[in-house]
Amino acid sequence: MGIIIENKKAKYDYDVLEKIEAGIELRGFEVKAIKNGKMGLVGSYVIIQNNQAWLLNADISPYQPKNTPTDYDSKRTRKLLLKKSEIKNLIGRIQEKGLTLVPFKVYTKGKTGKIKLEIALSRSRKKVDKRELIKKRDIEREIGRSIK
Repeated sequence: MGIIIENKKAKYDYDVLEKIEAGIELRGFEVKAIKNGKMGLVGSYVIIQNNQAWLLNADISPYQPKNTPTDYDSKRTRKLLLKKSEIKNLIGRIQEKGLTLVPFKVYTKGKTGKIKLEIALSRSRKKVDKRELIKKRDIEREIGRSIK
């Protein structure tokens, strides 16, 4: 499994409760672009409408800008491939107060190199929690330096 893109800002902004693997419905040139690392997950999120999961605001830059269709929108809404039972479970969990679905990383899986998206059921961190996280990292960093 090779990680292609990771949403580092989401790790800082959210507490992860549960992770789910989903496929993404893509066009051929989008697959090539993602495998070259031309995708951004910052600011993207997942919604569920009409019993289907959708990825919004994920930016996939064109693989070959001059060869891309003229009507191509790099931030178009993309369908996520999940089982009906997984979607029903997510619908029930999202209705809890303060929970959202956030894309965390994109990776390839298996010998065929299929592109998968790891989404996480998450709760947003408050400013106080973020400050504590920063302090904890700084302390661990200084301990590591003093040991060396």
